[in-house]
Amino acid sequence: MAIRFHEKTGVFHIWEDTFSYIFCILKNGQLGQLYYGKKLRDREDFTHMLVAARRDMAPCVFEGDSDFSMEDIKQEYPVYGNGDMRSMACEIQSPDGSRASDFKYVSHRIYNGKPKLSGLPCTYTESDDEAETLEITLIDQLLDTDLILSYSVFKGYPALVRNAKFVCRSEKHFKLVKAMSLSLDLPDADYEMTELAGAWGRERHARTQPLHVGIQSIYSLRGHSSHMFNPFLMLKRPETTESAGEVFGVNLIYSGNFLGQVEVDNYHVTRVMMGIHPEGFTWNLTGGVEFQTPEAVMVYSAEGMNAMSQTFHCLYRTRLARGYWRDRTRPVLINNWEATYMKFNEEKLVGIAKKAKELGIELFVLDDGWFGHRDDDTTSLGDWFADRKKLPNGIEGVAEKITSLGMRFGLWFEPEMISKDSELYSAHPDYMLQTPGRVPCHGRNQYVLDFSREEVVNYVAESMEKILKSGKVSYVKWDMNRSITDGYSNAATPETQGEVLHRQILGVYALYERLTSEFPEVLFESCASGGGRFDPGMLYYAPQGWTSDDTDAAERLKVQYGTSYCYPVSAMGSHVSAVPNHQVFRKTPMKTRADVAYFGTFGYELDVNKLPEEEQEQIKEQITFRKRYEKLIREGTFYRLVSPFDSEHGETAWMVVSEDRKQALVGYYRMQQPVNEGYRWLKLSGLDPEREYRVKDTAYKMAAENYTYYGDELMEKGFDISDSGFGPWTPWIYQGDYQSRLFIVEAV
Repeated sequence: MAIRFHEKTGVFHIWEDTFSYIFCILKNGQLGQLYYGKKLRDREDFTHMLVAARRDMAPCVFEGDSDFSMEDIKQEYPVYGNGDMRSMACEIQSPDGSRASDFKYVSHRIYNGKPKLSGLPCTYTESDDEAETLEITLIDQLLDTDLILSYSVFKGYPALVRNAKFVCRSEKHFKLVKAMSLSLDLPDADYEMTELAGAWGRERHARTQPLHVGIQSIYSLRGHSSHMFNPFLMLKRPETTESAGEVFGVNLIYSGNFLGQVEVDNYHVTRVMMGIHPEGFTWNLTGGVEFQTPEAVMVYSAEGMNAMSQTFHCLYRTRLARGYWRDRTRPVLINNWEATYMKFNEEKLVGIAKKAKELGIELFVLDDGWFGHRDDDTTSLGDWFADRKKLPNGIEGVAEKITSLGMRFGLWFEPEMISKDSELYSAHPDYMLQTPGRVPCHGRNQYVLDFSREEVVNYVAESMEKILKSGKVSYVKWDMNRSITDGYSNAATPETQGEVLHRQILGVYALYERLTSEFPEVLFESCASGGGRFDPGMLYYAPQGWTSDDTDAAERLKVQYGTSYCYPVSAMGSHVSAVPNHQVFRKTPMKTRADVAYFGTFGYELDVNKLPEEEQEQIKEQITFRKRYEKLIREGTFYRLVSPFDSEHGETAWMVVSEDRKQALVGYYRMQQPVNEGYRWLKLSGLDPEREYRVKDTAYKMAAENYTYYGDELMEKGFDISDSGFGPWTPWIYQGDYQSRLFIVEAV
């Protein structure tokens, strides 16, 4: 990795082993984008890459120069008012109504390490030699405001992270109404855009479409990153595959309203932007006020989508996730939600825990319904004290009984919400986000607390701290079950209402930071009605997130496959649940449910006392298997092999490979039974082509076990996974719908 500035030509060159990022100081003092792609050797001058030409109707900066128009020049952080009429990265409104700005280069500094972002999640280093950072200061003299663009590159990670900061020194009152974290201009539009879209229960399905002239975007205006879109997009060449070809990935480390936008102009230049959504956003800038954008991560790969994803996975698992549980084996848990919902008592819970302990489960999680007088979803949010009718001995009592079994104890909270039927609302109705004179919208019969107010965050923190200190709680499931529709704070002035939604998410981050600092050995899992806030901002505080409320194995294949484009397996909450499934009412085999859930954090969500002995024995075997391969699954390199979005018969395949490439675990899934099919072969990835391997089915002996294969054979030809490919003595074991197979690949 390196960052170089060539003073004679005004060129900045950032590179790592696989990519180069090059831009320059333009003659008008702004920054021009020159190149982002496969690594180039460094040289003094790259300005020949700057292309400008005279075009009719083009607005020009300099009198007498009709070639230099910002409308045609690829830029680093475009602003309004200099002739560029495409989408801008920032917009500042002046007291006189003007929207123009003109940020010009004045200085830069290059240093080892990477700074934190105040109040915001971000990637980090554990020593200064792990990264190098470039900070460029640009000034708009008329606004008396600085724009600081920051770029950091990590050793060993082909990723570039960016952010922008505005520092106002003027005593005038300006309004920052748009502030993207990054803007990237690419020289052509021969790309396909892949986004992760969906809805509740079917989050982050991969959807791909070619770029076209105009604007394509992903976004959230829900107050959280949302089920509908994820703050991730990638641009790939039409011929790019999982293992070959050029691809760019962009991700925003933020959990609130966002905009990811790709604009293609009529000369086929592509502009990519990612940042806080400008709709409804205003930040007041005046003397001494700063605004820091969230961090954005850019990854380039010339070796296909798997390589891009693996960079995100490794960076996020090791340099975004933090704390005690980052590198530790996480306990196999059981959650009582689908076993009892809110109808439980202490005896019922302890009974489930006793059986779970017998089966090898290590952590019991008490979900919604333990507090206030909450027997349904209409009451008690905000009243974080035990319901003594259900738990006569309180959280302390039930926690003591469960931990005395030798298990850990976990607890569900929904800190950001309030019920009107609650003691908190009776005492502090103003703590709720609501617009004066309007009827507030409810969602799931609940409302949103005003986390833009420090006193509200402190109240919730103190309530949770009291429980966590007294209840032997070692795990917290942090839920958030509705979007924000009434983003008005009773404590904000009319001039600062545009800051409320950003301050709301800053309040969430502040509470997370306070609790994770005070209880460093508590394992936090983020949740938002399933995967409604599964984003890198949450991963900074909680090393795992609930991937989706849909626990059906067939549906989870799509959810987890799509999620893997950006997020590591170690972050994906995945459980074996009861059948018929409570979301889609489908019956899938216990083996298939576990084979899908292994590729995540792994746990159970059912009443183990209601299972037949045969399935209880299966759980014991599953937990033994999971523990044996937990480190491989958590830390191994993940490869997508067969996509459920493109395959016939609902096929999916993926694998994880150990760092030394001596061991791999392969998951193959087929949701619909084919009729009289031909032979089917599965090609693997990531193995050592010179090493000899043996392939074993984890459940049944197959003919392939009689042979060994070199890595190149398994990657170029593959091995037979046909229904008849495992020998004539077991011809029907994998017949039928919803079948799965796990293979262990080990070096001989």
